[in-house]
Amino acid sequence: MRTVLAVLLSLIVATALPAFAQVPPSPAELAAYRGLHAAAAKGDTAAIEREVKAGAPIDGRDGYARTPLHVAAFAKQYAAARLLMRLGADPNALEAQQYDIVTIAAVADDVEMLKVALAGGGKATNITSPYRGTALIAAAHLGHDDVVRVLIAAGAPLDHVNNLGWTALIESIVLGNGGKRHTATLDALVKAGASLSLADRNGDTPLALARKRDFAAMVAILEKAGAR
Repeated sequence: MRTVLAVLLSLIVATALPAFAQVPPSPAELAAYRGLHAAAAKGDTAAIEREVKAGAPIDGRDGYARTPLHVAAFAKQYAAARLLMRLGADPNALEAQQYDIVTIAAVADDVEMLKVALAGGGKATNITSPYRGTALIAAAHLGHDDVVRVLIAAGAPLDHVNNLGWTALIESIVLGNGGKRHTATLDALVKAGASLSLADRNGDTPLALARKRDFAAMVAILEKAGAR
């Protein structure tokens, strides 16, 4: 019964948040794209070269403030993304909801695009999203443990607090399901040195939050690390 209640509580917390999800280009937008945005969406590197040579603005925006690089990231067009950045596209540009390509890749659980973005100059330290968070917080929320490890290695701020009052460690608990990947995410954050004492706005520490949700594996990791 406690486990059922814990899952229900997590769902209530998650669904109570404002609907600020990322917005990839819609089928209608993709069909309407021309020039560099169209080439990026299709991964047409030859067309990207031609458009840039002809003077197309490499960081031009669509109606949602997406650059061609944002479009390539959403479309998982790795070669196009590499080329755009090599030709001068801004890897840290933000679209209308304040997402960069690092966070787009993190949310998509796209480790390959994440590595492309970081290699091209994307920063794991960027403050992104309407929640004033980071790619690390977004990945922790979703339990994308492989992404979390890459971001930690890239120097993502472990203890950044977003405008909900949560760190990546806290989000892995309060917006997680206590399953294998969220637990692996929490473990990676703990091993990297994330704060065990930073509490949420109610004064609940990560350990207290994990206990409230009856996430036994998370509790064990936190207790072993000395959390209180």
